[in-house]
Amino acid sequence: MTELDATLPPTDQTDANPVTAAETSPPPAATAAPAATPPPEPAPPEPPRTVGRFIADALRTAGVRIAFTVPGESFLGLLDAFEDVGIRVIATRHEGAAAFMAEAHGQLTGRPAIALGTRAVGGANLAIGIHTARQDSTPMFVAVGQVQCALRGREAFQEIDQVATLGGLAKWAGEPADVDSVASTVAEAVRQALGGRPGPVLLSLPEDLLDATMPADARPDVMRPSVPKATDAEIRAIIELLASARRPVILAGGGVLRARTSTELTRIAELLQVPIIAAWRRADVVSNDHPLFLGMAGLGAAASVRARLDAADALVVLGSRLNEATTYAYAVPRPGLAWAHVDLVPGQASGSTAPTITVTSDAKAFLKAANERLLGRSVLDAARVAERQANNRDDRAAFEAASVVDGGVWDGPGVHPGVTIATLRRVLPDDAILTTDAGNFASWVGRGFRFRRPGTFLGPTSGAMGYGLPAAIAAALVHRDRAVVAVVGDGGLGMTLAEIETAVRVGARVIVVVFDNERYGTIRMWQERRGTGVGVATELGPVDFAAIAKACGARGLHVERDADFEPALRGALAADRATVIHVALDRGWVSIDQTPT
Repeated sequence: MTELDATLPPTDQTDANPVTAAETSPPPAATAAPAATPPPEPAPPEPPRTVGRFIADALRTAGVRIAFTVPGESFLGLLDAFEDVGIRVIATRHEGAAAFMAEAHGQLTGRPAIALGTRAVGGANLAIGIHTARQDSTPMFVAVGQVQCALRGREAFQEIDQVATLGGLAKWAGEPADVDSVASTVAEAVRQALGGRPGPVLLSLPEDLLDATMPADARPDVMRPSVPKATDAEIRAIIELLASARRPVILAGGGVLRARTSTELTRIAELLQVPIIAAWRRADVVSNDHPLFLGMAGLGAAASVRARLDAADALVVLGSRLNEATTYAYAVPRPGLAWAHVDLVPGQASGSTAPTITVTSDAKAFLKAANERLLGRSVLDAARVAERQANNRDDRAAFEAASVVDGGVWDGPGVHPGVTIATLRRVLPDDAILTTDAGNFASWVGRGFRFRRPGTFLGPTSGAMGYGLPAAIAAALVHRDRAVVAVVGDGGLGMTLAEIETAVRVGARVIVVVFDNERYGTIRMWQERRGTGVGVATELGPVDFAAIAKACGARGLHVERDADFEPALRGALAADRATVIHVALDRGWVSIDQTPT
Protein backbone atom coordinates (compact mmCIF):
# COMPACT_ATOMS: atom_id res chain seq x y z
CA MET A 1 0.00 0.00 0.00
CA THR A 2 1.37 3.43 -0.91
CA GLU A 3 1.51 6.43 1.41
CA LEU A 4 -1.34 7.99 -0.55
CA ASP A 5 -3.41 4.79 -0.31
CA ALA A 6 -3.03 4.85 3.46
CA THR A 7 -4.87 8.14 3.62
CA LEU A 8 -7.91 6.89 1.68
CA PRO A 9 -10.93 5.17 3.27
CA PRO A 10 -11.02 1.38 2.83
CA THR A 11 -13.01 0.08 -0.09
CA ASP A 12 -16.05 -2.12 0.47
CA GLN A 13 -15.05 -5.77 0.58
CA THR A 14 -17.28 -8.84 0.13
CA ASP A 15 -17.59 -11.08 3.19
CA ALA A 16 -15.60 -14.29 2.83
CA ASN A 17 -18.74 -16.36 3.48
CA PRO A 18 -21.67 -14.20 2.37
CA VAL A 19 -25.23 -15.07 3.36
CA THR A 20 -27.38 -14.95 0.23
CA ALA A 21 -30.96 -13.78 -0.01
CA ALA A 22 -32.03 -17.35 -0.86
CA GLU A 23 -30.81 -18.53 2.54
CA THR A 24 -32.79 -15.95 4.51
CA SER A 25 -36.05 -15.41 2.56
CA PRO A 26 -38.88 -17.64 1.27
CA PRO A 27 -38.87 -18.34 -2.49
CA PRO A 28 -40.67 -15.66 -4.52
CA ALA A 29 -44.02 -16.32 -6.13
CA ALA A 30 -44.01 -17.16 -9.84
CA THR A 31 -44.28 -14.06 -12.04
CA ALA A 32 -44.40 -13.33 -15.74
CA ALA A 33 -41.08 -13.04 -17.52
CA PRO A 34 -39.87 -9.41 -17.58
CA ALA A 35 -39.75 -7.53 -20.84
CA ALA A 36 -36.37 -7.47 -22.53
CA THR A 37 -34.32 -4.40 -21.66
CA PRO A 38 -32.35 -2.58 -24.31
CA PRO A 39 -28.54 -2.87 -24.11
CA PRO A 40 -26.82 -0.03 -22.24
CA GLU A 41 -25.49 2.90 -24.17
CA PRO A 42 -21.76 2.62 -24.80
CA ALA A 43 -19.61 4.84 -22.59
CA PRO A 44 -18.44 8.00 -24.29
CA PRO A 45 -14.83 7.84 -25.42
CA GLU A 46 -12.19 9.34 -23.16
CA PRO A 47 -11.23 12.83 -24.30
CA PRO A 48 -7.73 13.04 -25.74
CA ARG A 49 -5.07 13.75 -23.15
CA THR A 50 -3.28 17.07 -23.47
CA VAL A 51 0.41 17.61 -22.87
CA GLY A 52 -0.51 19.58 -19.74
CA ARG A 53 -2.48 16.65 -18.36
CA PHE A 54 0.32 14.23 -19.27
CA ILE A 55 2.85 16.33 -17.33
CA ALA A 56 0.47 16.65 -14.36
CA ASP A 57 0.04 12.87 -14.28
CA ALA A 58 3.81 12.38 -14.37
CA LEU A 59 4.41 14.89 -11.58
CA ARG A 60 1.88 13.19 -9.34
CA THR A 61 3.46 9.82 -10.03
CA ALA A 62 6.79 11.37 -8.99
CA GLY A 63 5.31 12.37 -5.63
CA VAL A 64 4.07 15.92 -6.18
CA ARG A 65 0.96 16.74 -4.14
CA ILE A 66 1.09 20.54 -3.94
CA ALA A 67 1.94 23.48 -6.21
CA PHE A 68 2.79 27.08 -5.34
CA THR A 69 2.40 29.82 -7.91
CA VAL A 70 1.63 33.30 -9.08
CA PRO A 71 -0.54 32.29 -12.05
CA GLY A 72 0.24 33.29 -15.62
CA GLU A 73 -1.54 32.72 -18.89
CA SER A 74 1.49 31.00 -20.40
CA PHE A 75 1.05 27.82 -18.35
CA LEU A 76 -2.70 27.55 -17.81
CA GLY A 77 -2.70 24.29 -19.76
CA LEU A 78 -0.70 22.73 -16.92
CA LEU A 79 -2.34 24.59 -14.06
CA ASP A 80 -5.82 23.50 -15.16
CA ALA A 81 -4.75 19.85 -15.10
CA PHE A 82 -3.58 19.89 -11.48
CA GLU A 83 -7.11 19.80 -10.07
CA ASP A 84 -7.93 16.77 -12.21
CA VAL A 85 -5.01 14.76 -10.82
CA GLY A 86 -5.31 15.84 -7.17
CA ILE A 87 -2.46 18.34 -6.90
CA ARG A 88 -3.42 21.21 -4.59
CA VAL A 89 -2.61 24.71 -5.86
CA ILE A 90 -1.65 27.58 -3.51
CA ALA A 91 -1.57 31.12 -4.91
CA THR A 92 1.18 33.30 -3.43
CA ARG A 93 1.88 37.02 -3.63
CA HIS A 94 5.31 36.63 -5.24
CA GLU A 95 7.01 33.89 -7.22
CA GLY A 96 10.04 34.00 -4.94
CA ALA A 97 7.80 33.08 -2.01
CA ALA A 98 6.22 30.31 -4.09
CA ALA A 99 9.65 28.80 -4.71
CA PHE A 100 10.59 29.12 -1.03
CA MET A 101 7.38 27.32 -0.06
CA ALA A 102 8.02 24.50 -2.52
CA GLU A 103 11.58 24.13 -1.23
CA ALA A 104 10.49 24.03 2.41
CA HIS A 105 7.75 21.53 1.62
CA GLY A 106 10.30 19.27 -0.04
CA GLN A 107 12.65 19.47 2.93
CA LEU A 108 9.94 18.57 5.41
CA THR A 109 8.29 15.75 3.49
CA GLY A 110 11.06 14.33 1.33
CA ARG A 111 8.67 14.59 -1.62
CA PRO A 112 9.11 17.21 -4.33
CA ALA A 113 6.66 20.08 -4.63
CA ILE A 114 6.38 22.33 -7.68
CA ALA A 115 6.67 26.09 -8.08
CA LEU A 116 5.32 27.75 -11.22
CA GLY A 117 5.77 31.14 -12.83
CA THR A 118 5.08 32.81 -16.10
CA ARG A 119 7.69 33.20 -18.84
CA ALA A 120 10.75 35.39 -18.23
CA VAL A 121 9.52 37.72 -15.48
CA GLY A 122 7.96 34.98 -13.37
CA GLY A 123 10.97 32.79 -13.91
CA ALA A 124 13.30 35.58 -12.81
CA ASN A 125 11.37 35.90 -9.57
CA LEU A 126 11.55 32.14 -9.00
CA ALA A 127 15.35 32.22 -9.26
CA ILE A 128 16.06 32.82 -5.56
CA GLY A 129 14.12 29.72 -4.57
CA ILE A 130 15.76 27.61 -7.27
CA HIS A 131 19.15 28.60 -5.89
CA THR A 132 18.02 27.83 -2.34
CA ALA A 133 16.85 24.34 -3.32
CA ARG A 134 20.12 23.66 -5.14
CA GLN A 135 22.24 24.72 -2.16
CA ASP A 136 20.08 22.64 0.21
CA SER A 137 19.90 19.58 -2.09
CA THR A 138 16.10 19.69 -2.02
CA PRO A 139 14.08 17.85 -4.69
CA MET A 140 11.83 20.37 -6.42
CA PHE A 141 10.15 20.91 -9.77
CA VAL A 142 9.94 24.36 -11.34
CA ALA A 143 7.70 24.97 -14.34
CA VAL A 144 7.92 28.19 -16.31
CA GLY A 145 5.71 29.10 -19.25
CA GLN A 146 7.31 29.90 -22.59
CA VAL A 147 6.23 31.65 -25.78
CA GLN A 148 4.41 29.63 -28.42
CA CYS A 149 6.54 27.27 -30.46
CA ALA A 150 6.22 29.26 -33.70
CA LEU A 151 7.40 32.45 -31.96
CA ARG A 152 10.60 31.09 -30.46
CA GLY A 153 13.77 32.90 -31.42
CA ARG A 154 12.12 36.25 -32.24
CA GLU A 155 12.43 37.86 -28.80
CA ALA A 156 8.65 37.75 -28.57
CA PHE A 157 6.79 39.16 -25.59
CA GLN A 158 8.53 37.90 -22.42
CA GLU A 159 10.76 35.53 -24.37
CA ILE A 160 14.15 34.56 -23.03
CA ASP A 161 16.21 31.39 -23.26
CA GLN A 162 15.08 30.07 -19.89
CA VAL A 163 17.13 26.89 -20.05
CA ALA A 164 20.28 28.99 -20.42
CA THR A 165 19.41 31.77 -17.96
CA LEU A 166 17.77 29.78 -15.16
CA GLY A 167 19.31 26.41 -15.88
CA GLY A 168 22.59 27.46 -14.30
CA LEU A 169 20.81 27.78 -10.95
CA ALA A 170 19.02 24.44 -11.24
CA LYS A 171 20.42 20.94 -11.18
CA TRP A 172 18.98 20.39 -14.66
CA ALA A 173 16.79 22.28 -17.13
CA GLY A 174 14.96 21.30 -20.30
CA GLU A 175 12.39 22.50 -22.82
CA PRO A 176 10.49 20.04 -25.04
CA ALA A 177 10.71 21.02 -28.69
CA ASP A 178 7.49 19.26 -29.69
CA VAL A 179 4.93 16.69 -28.56
CA ASP A 180 7.24 13.80 -29.40
CA SER A 181 9.90 15.00 -26.95
CA VAL A 182 7.59 15.70 -24.00
CA ALA A 183 7.71 12.22 -22.43
CA SER A 184 11.51 11.94 -22.51
CA THR A 185 11.98 15.50 -21.22
CA VAL A 186 9.66 14.92 -18.26
CA ALA A 187 11.25 11.54 -17.48
CA GLU A 188 14.70 13.13 -17.37
CA ALA A 189 13.41 15.92 -15.12
CA VAL A 190 12.13 13.36 -12.62
CA ARG A 191 15.36 11.37 -12.75
CA GLN A 192 17.45 14.47 -12.12
CA ALA A 193 15.26 15.83 -9.30
CA LEU A 194 15.25 12.60 -7.32
CA GLY A 195 18.46 10.84 -8.32
CA GLY A 196 21.94 11.21 -6.84
CA ARG A 197 22.17 14.48 -4.96
CA PRO A 198 18.54 15.72 -5.10
CA GLY A 199 17.87 19.19 -6.43
CA PRO A 200 15.61 21.54 -8.36
CA VAL A 201 14.85 20.94 -12.03
CA LEU A 202 13.38 23.44 -14.47
CA LEU A 203 10.84 22.73 -17.20
CA SER A 204 10.36 25.51 -19.75
CA LEU A 205 6.98 24.82 -21.36
CA PRO A 206 5.74 26.53 -24.56
CA GLU A 207 2.19 27.79 -24.06
CA ASP A 208 0.61 26.16 -27.11
CA LEU A 209 2.40 22.87 -26.54
CA LEU A 210 0.56 22.40 -23.22
CA ASP A 211 -2.79 22.30 -25.06
CA ALA A 212 -1.58 19.92 -27.76
CA THR A 213 -2.71 16.29 -27.75
CA MET A 214 -0.40 13.54 -26.56
CA PRO A 215 -0.33 10.21 -28.42
CA ALA A 216 -2.87 7.79 -26.96
CA ASP A 217 -0.19 5.25 -26.03
CA ALA A 218 2.12 7.75 -24.31
CA ARG A 219 2.92 6.88 -20.70
CA PRO A 220 4.98 8.87 -18.19
CA ASP A 221 8.18 6.88 -17.72
CA VAL A 222 8.68 7.87 -14.09
CA MET A 223 10.99 5.64 -12.06
CA ARG A 224 12.43 6.41 -8.65
CA PRO A 225 16.22 5.98 -8.70
CA SER A 226 17.79 3.20 -6.67
CA VAL A 227 19.50 4.08 -3.39
CA PRO A 228 23.30 3.53 -3.33
CA LYS A 229 24.62 1.47 -0.43
CA ALA A 230 28.02 1.09 1.19
CA THR A 231 29.95 -2.14 0.82
CA ASP A 232 30.81 -4.30 3.81
CA ALA A 233 34.48 -3.38 3.43
CA GLU A 234 33.66 0.34 3.48
CA ILE A 235 31.56 -0.05 6.62
CA ARG A 236 34.36 -1.97 8.37
CA ALA A 237 36.86 0.73 7.42
CA ILE A 238 34.77 3.55 8.87
CA ILE A 239 34.02 1.67 12.10
CA GLU A 240 37.75 1.05 12.45
CA LEU A 241 38.48 4.74 11.81
CA LEU A 242 36.11 5.79 14.60
CA ALA A 243 37.16 3.04 17.00
CA SER A 244 40.92 3.53 16.70
CA ALA A 245 40.95 7.31 17.19
CA ARG A 246 41.24 9.05 20.56
CA ARG A 247 38.98 12.03 19.81
CA PRO A 248 36.76 11.24 16.82
CA VAL A 249 33.76 13.33 15.71
CA ILE A 250 30.77 12.71 13.45
CA LEU A 251 29.71 15.76 11.41
CA ALA A 252 26.13 15.15 10.27
CA GLY A 253 24.19 17.07 7.64
CA GLY A 254 21.01 17.25 5.63
CA GLY A 255 21.41 13.77 4.16
CA VAL A 256 20.64 12.34 7.59
CA LEU A 257 17.46 14.39 7.78
CA ARG A 258 16.36 13.50 4.24
CA ALA A 259 16.86 9.81 4.97
CA ARG A 260 14.94 10.04 8.27
CA THR A 261 17.76 8.23 10.04
CA SER A 262 18.52 10.28 13.17
CA THR A 263 17.70 7.32 15.44
CA GLU A 264 20.27 5.11 13.72
CA LEU A 265 22.85 7.90 13.93
CA THR A 266 22.28 8.32 17.66
CA ARG A 267 22.57 4.56 18.21
CA ILE A 268 25.95 4.21 16.54
CA ALA A 269 27.25 7.33 18.30
CA GLU A 270 26.28 5.78 21.63
CA LEU A 271 27.88 2.42 20.83
CA LEU A 272 31.19 4.06 19.90
CA GLN A 273 30.90 7.05 22.26
CA VAL A 274 31.51 9.47 19.39
CA PRO A 275 30.08 13.01 19.69
CA ILE A 276 27.92 14.54 16.97
CA ILE A 277 28.25 18.04 15.52
CA ALA A 278 25.58 19.30 13.13
CA ALA A 279 26.43 20.90 9.81
CA TRP A 280 25.46 24.56 9.48
CA ARG A 281 21.69 25.05 9.57
CA ARG A 282 21.14 21.37 10.27
CA ALA A 283 20.96 21.74 14.05
CA ASP A 284 17.95 19.40 14.24
CA VAL A 285 19.88 16.40 12.92
CA VAL A 286 19.55 14.73 16.36
CA SER A 287 17.97 15.81 19.63
CA ASN A 288 19.99 18.70 21.05
CA ASP A 289 19.36 17.31 24.54
CA HIS A 290 21.38 14.18 23.79
CA PRO A 291 24.63 14.19 25.82
CA LEU A 292 26.68 13.42 22.68
CA PHE A 293 25.38 16.45 20.75
CA LEU A 294 27.91 19.30 20.77
CA GLY A 295 26.23 22.00 18.68
CA MET A 296 26.04 23.31 15.14
CA ALA A 297 29.10 24.26 13.11
CA GLY A 298 29.44 27.34 10.95
CA LEU A 299 28.38 30.97 11.02
CA GLY A 300 27.37 32.18 14.47
CA ALA A 301 28.38 28.91 16.14
CA ALA A 302 29.97 28.85 19.57
CA ALA A 303 33.76 28.82 19.68
CA SER A 304 33.61 25.43 21.42
CA VAL A 305 32.31 23.80 18.21
CA ARG A 306 35.26 24.92 16.11
CA ALA A 307 37.65 23.97 18.90
CA ARG A 308 36.26 20.43 19.06
CA LEU A 309 36.51 20.00 15.28
CA ASP A 310 40.11 21.22 15.39
CA ALA A 311 40.89 18.78 18.22
CA ALA A 312 39.53 15.76 16.34
CA ASP A 313 41.98 13.09 15.22
CA ALA A 314 39.33 11.37 13.07
CA LEU A 315 36.22 12.72 11.38
CA VAL A 316 33.28 11.06 9.64
CA VAL A 317 31.19 13.42 7.52
CA LEU A 318 27.75 11.93 7.01
CA GLY A 319 25.19 13.34 4.58
CA SER A 320 26.82 16.74 4.12
CA ARG A 321 28.45 18.30 1.07
CA LEU A 322 30.69 20.38 3.36
CA ASN A 323 29.75 23.88 2.28
CA GLU A 324 31.83 26.96 3.01
CA ALA A 325 29.94 27.87 6.19
CA THR A 326 30.11 24.41 7.76
CA THR A 327 33.85 24.12 7.07
CA TYR A 328 34.79 27.61 8.28
CA ALA A 329 35.87 28.63 4.77
CA TYR A 330 37.21 25.14 4.03
CA ALA A 331 39.54 25.02 7.03
CA VAL A 332 37.78 21.83 8.19
CA PRO A 333 38.82 19.06 7.67
CA ARG A 334 42.36 20.23 8.23
CA PRO A 335 45.25 18.90 6.14
CA GLY A 336 46.54 15.57 7.42
CA LEU A 337 43.35 14.62 9.25
CA ALA A 338 42.07 11.08 8.71
CA TRP A 339 38.47 11.46 7.63
CA ALA A 340 35.68 9.73 5.74
CA HIS A 341 32.95 11.20 3.56
CA VAL A 342 29.67 9.27 3.31
CA ASP A 343 27.12 10.86 0.99
CA LEU A 344 25.03 10.25 -2.11
CA VAL A 345 27.63 12.20 -4.08
CA PRO A 346 30.72 12.31 -1.84
CA GLY A 347 33.83 14.32 -2.51
CA GLN A 348 32.03 17.59 -3.34
CA ALA A 349 34.00 19.40 -0.64
CA SER A 350 35.66 21.82 -3.03
CA GLY A 351 38.70 23.39 -1.41
CA SER A 352 38.98 20.86 1.43
CA THR A 353 41.59 18.18 1.83
CA ALA A 354 40.67 14.92 0.09
CA PRO A 355 38.93 12.29 2.26
CA THR A 356 40.81 9.22 3.41
CA ILE A 357 37.72 7.09 2.77
CA THR A 358 35.00 7.95 0.25
CA VAL A 359 31.69 6.09 0.42
CA THR A 360 28.80 6.57 -1.99
CA SER A 361 25.77 5.69 0.09
CA ASP A 362 22.44 6.87 1.36
CA ALA A 363 22.82 7.84 5.02
CA LYS A 364 20.12 5.47 6.25
CA ALA A 365 21.47 2.51 4.30
CA PHE A 366 24.95 3.15 5.69
CA LEU A 367 23.87 3.58 9.32
CA LYS A 368 21.55 0.58 9.22
CA ALA A 369 24.33 -1.64 7.91
CA ALA A 370 26.86 -0.24 10.40
CA ASN A 371 24.54 -0.86 13.33
CA GLU A 372 23.81 -4.38 12.10
CA ARG A 373 27.54 -5.07 11.92
CA LEU A 374 28.06 -3.89 15.50
CA LEU A 375 25.05 -5.94 16.70
CA GLY A 376 24.51 -3.56 19.59
CA ARG A 377 28.00 -4.16 20.99
CA SER A 378 30.79 -1.67 21.46
CA VAL A 379 34.15 -2.49 19.90
CA LEU A 380 36.00 -0.37 22.46
CA ASP A 381 37.80 -1.66 25.53
CA ALA A 382 36.76 -0.38 28.95
CA ALA A 383 39.63 2.08 29.24
CA ARG A 384 38.86 3.68 25.88
CA VAL A 385 35.16 3.94 26.76
CA ALA A 386 35.98 5.67 30.05
CA GLU A 387 38.36 8.08 28.32
CA ARG A 388 35.79 9.01 25.69
CA GLN A 389 33.02 9.43 28.22
CA ALA A 390 35.15 11.84 30.25
CA ASN A 391 36.06 13.87 27.16
CA ASN A 392 32.44 13.91 26.03
CA ARG A 393 31.28 15.23 29.40
CA ASP A 394 33.75 18.10 29.16
CA ASP A 395 32.74 18.87 25.58
CA ARG A 396 29.06 18.77 26.45
CA ALA A 397 29.64 21.14 29.36
CA ALA A 398 31.23 23.61 26.95
CA PHE A 399 28.18 23.32 24.67
CA GLU A 400 25.80 23.86 27.58
CA ALA A 401 27.65 26.99 28.65
CA ALA A 402 27.67 28.40 25.12
CA SER A 403 23.94 27.79 24.67
CA VAL A 404 23.06 30.19 27.49
CA VAL A 405 22.20 33.25 25.41
CA ASP A 406 20.12 35.23 27.91
CA GLY A 407 22.83 35.80 30.51
CA GLY A 408 24.43 39.06 31.58
CA VAL A 409 22.92 42.31 32.75
CA TRP A 410 20.52 44.02 30.36
CA ASP A 411 18.23 46.89 31.26
CA GLY A 412 17.17 47.98 27.77
CA PRO A 413 16.08 49.88 25.91
CA GLY A 414 14.13 47.30 23.96
CA VAL A 415 14.21 43.54 24.16
CA HIS A 416 17.21 41.26 24.70
CA PRO A 417 17.20 38.80 21.74
CA GLY A 418 18.67 36.07 23.92
CA VAL A 419 15.74 36.34 26.33
CA THR A 420 13.36 35.91 23.40
CA ILE A 421 15.15 32.76 22.20
CA ALA A 422 15.38 31.33 25.73
CA THR A 423 11.63 31.88 26.11
CA LEU A 424 10.92 30.10 22.82
CA ARG A 425 13.13 27.23 23.98
CA ARG A 426 11.26 26.92 27.27
CA VAL A 427 7.67 27.46 26.10
CA LEU A 428 7.40 25.80 22.68
CA PRO A 429 6.43 22.12 22.48
CA ASP A 430 9.13 19.67 21.43
CA ASP A 431 7.57 19.15 17.99
CA ALA A 432 7.37 22.86 17.14
CA ILE A 433 8.97 23.83 13.82
CA LEU A 434 11.23 26.89 13.61
CA THR A 435 12.17 28.68 10.41
CA THR A 436 14.70 31.44 9.84
CA ASP A 437 16.34 33.20 6.93
CA ALA A 438 19.47 35.34 6.66
CA GLY A 439 20.71 37.69 9.34
CA ASN A 440 22.68 37.80 12.56
CA PHE A 441 19.48 37.22 14.53
CA ALA A 442 19.66 33.59 13.32
CA SER A 443 22.82 33.07 15.38
CA TRP A 444 20.74 33.33 18.55
CA VAL A 445 18.51 30.56 17.20
CA GLY A 446 21.40 28.31 16.20
CA ARG A 447 23.24 28.74 19.47
CA GLY A 448 20.45 29.18 22.01
CA PHE A 449 17.46 27.14 20.87
CA ARG A 450 17.15 23.39 21.53
CA PHE A 451 15.79 21.30 18.69
CA ARG A 452 14.52 18.18 20.38
CA ARG A 453 13.19 16.33 17.34
CA PRO A 454 14.59 15.87 13.84
CA GLY A 455 12.87 17.77 11.06
CA THR A 456 11.93 20.79 13.17
CA PHE A 457 14.24 23.44 11.67
CA LEU A 458 14.18 25.12 8.26
CA GLY A 459 16.94 27.56 7.44
CA PRO A 460 18.49 28.07 3.99
CA THR A 461 22.20 27.39 3.56
CA SER A 462 22.04 29.78 0.60
CA GLY A 463 21.71 32.73 2.98
CA ALA A 464 18.55 33.89 1.24
CA MET A 465 16.64 36.71 2.91
CA GLY A 466 12.86 36.43 2.93
CA TYR A 467 12.75 32.64 3.39
CA GLY A 468 11.42 32.47 6.95
CA LEU A 469 7.75 33.40 6.47
CA PRO A 470 7.10 31.40 3.26
CA ALA A 471 8.86 28.38 4.76
CA ALA A 472 6.69 28.65 7.86
CA ILE A 473 3.53 28.72 5.74
CA ALA A 474 4.64 25.56 3.93
CA ALA A 475 5.41 23.89 7.26
CA ALA A 476 1.98 24.81 8.63
CA LEU A 477 0.34 23.28 5.56
CA VAL A 478 2.25 20.03 6.12
CA HIS A 479 1.74 19.92 9.91
CA ARG A 480 -1.50 21.70 10.74
CA ASP A 481 -1.51 20.31 14.29
CA ARG A 482 1.92 21.66 15.25
CA ALA A 483 3.24 25.05 16.27
CA VAL A 484 5.26 26.76 13.53
CA VAL A 485 7.37 29.82 14.35
CA ALA A 486 9.28 32.00 11.89
CA VAL A 487 12.10 33.90 13.61
CA VAL A 488 13.07 36.66 11.20
CA GLY A 489 14.70 40.07 11.00
CA ASP A 490 12.99 43.24 9.85
CA GLY A 491 15.07 43.26 6.66
CA GLY A 492 14.23 39.71 5.61
CA LEU A 493 10.57 39.89 6.57
CA GLY A 494 10.19 43.02 4.47
CA MET A 495 11.04 41.00 1.37
CA THR A 496 8.11 38.56 1.69
CA LEU A 497 5.82 40.55 3.99
CA ALA A 498 2.83 40.24 1.64
CA GLU A 499 2.70 36.50 2.34
CA ILE A 500 1.03 37.26 5.67
CA GLU A 501 -2.15 37.52 3.61
CA THR A 502 -1.35 34.13 2.08
CA ALA A 503 -1.03 32.62 5.55
CA VAL A 504 -4.42 34.01 6.54
CA ARG A 505 -6.08 32.87 3.32
CA VAL A 506 -4.85 29.28 3.51
CA GLY A 507 -5.38 28.97 7.26
CA ALA A 508 -1.70 28.64 8.20
CA ARG A 509 -1.55 29.51 11.93
CA VAL A 510 2.07 30.60 11.82
CA ILE A 511 3.73 32.73 14.48
CA VAL A 512 6.15 35.33 13.14
CA VAL A 513 8.68 36.73 15.61
CA VAL A 514 10.37 39.69 13.94
CA PHE A 515 13.53 41.12 15.50
CA ASP A 516 13.48 44.78 14.49
CA ASN A 517 16.59 46.94 14.81
CA GLU A 518 15.72 49.10 11.79
CA ARG A 519 18.81 48.13 9.84
CA TYR A 520 20.46 45.46 7.77
CA GLY A 521 22.35 44.33 10.84
CA THR A 522 24.72 41.76 9.38
CA ILE A 523 26.10 44.18 6.81
CA ARG A 524 26.30 46.90 9.45
CA MET A 525 28.45 44.51 11.51
CA TRP A 526 30.85 44.03 8.60
CA GLN A 527 30.99 47.77 8.04
CA GLU A 528 31.97 48.29 11.65
CA ARG A 529 34.65 45.61 11.43
CA ARG A 530 36.07 47.22 8.29
CA GLY A 531 35.94 50.63 9.92
CA THR A 532 34.79 52.29 6.70
CA GLY A 533 31.44 53.15 5.17
CA VAL A 534 29.60 52.61 8.43
CA GLY A 535 25.88 53.14 7.88
CA VAL A 536 26.01 53.30 4.08
CA ALA A 537 22.82 51.61 2.74
CA THR A 538 22.29 49.69 5.99
CA GLU A 539 19.91 52.03 7.83
CA LEU A 540 16.16 51.42 7.53
CA GLY A 541 13.12 53.33 8.72
CA PRO A 542 10.47 52.20 11.20
CA VAL A 543 7.77 49.78 10.06
CA ASP A 544 4.73 48.79 12.13
CA PHE A 545 4.73 45.08 11.34
CA ALA A 546 1.92 44.40 13.80
CA ALA A 547 -0.35 46.90 12.06
CA ILE A 548 0.42 45.36 8.67
CA ALA A 549 -0.45 41.94 10.06
CA LYS A 550 -3.81 43.21 11.27
CA ALA A 551 -4.50 44.80 7.89
CA CYS A 552 -3.99 41.36 6.31
CA GLY A 553 -6.38 39.66 8.74
CA ALA A 554 -3.74 38.27 11.11
CA ARG A 555 -3.07 39.15 14.74
CA GLY A 556 -0.41 41.75 15.44
CA LEU A 557 1.35 42.46 18.74
CA HIS A 558 4.12 44.80 19.89
CA VAL A 559 6.74 43.71 22.43
CA GLU A 560 9.06 46.36 23.84
CA ARG A 561 10.12 44.72 27.13
CA ASP A 562 11.49 41.27 27.91
CA ALA A 563 8.64 40.50 30.30
CA ASP A 564 6.03 41.06 27.59
CA PHE A 565 7.27 38.41 25.17
CA GLU A 566 6.13 35.25 26.96
CA PRO A 567 2.47 36.33 27.30
CA ALA A 568 2.49 37.35 23.64
CA LEU A 569 3.92 33.96 22.64
CA ARG A 570 1.44 31.98 24.70
CA GLY A 571 -1.43 33.97 23.24
CA ALA A 572 -0.16 33.29 19.73
CA LEU A 573 0.06 29.55 20.42
CA ALA A 574 -3.60 29.55 21.47
CA ALA A 575 -4.82 31.76 18.61
CA ASP A 576 -6.94 30.57 15.70
CA ARG A 577 -4.98 32.43 13.04
CA ALA A 578 -1.54 33.74 12.15
CA THR A 579 0.18 36.12 14.57
CA VAL A 580 3.02 38.60 14.06
CA ILE A 581 4.96 39.54 17.21
CA HIS A 582 6.92 42.72 16.54
CA VAL A 583 9.94 42.66 18.88
CA ALA A 584 11.68 46.02 19.27
CA LEU A 585 15.43 45.65 19.78
CA ASP A 586 18.04 48.16 20.80
CA ARG A 587 19.53 49.23 17.46
CA GLY A 588 22.96 48.36 18.79
CA TRP A 589 22.26 44.63 18.65
CA VAL A 590 24.06 43.64 15.45
CA SER A 591 25.73 40.40 16.56
CA ILE A 592 25.33 37.69 19.19
CA ASP A 593 28.90 38.36 20.27
CA GLN A 594 28.52 42.14 20.46
CA THR A 595 26.46 43.75 23.23
CA PRO A 596 25.19 47.31 22.63
CA THR A 597 27.20 49.99 24.38
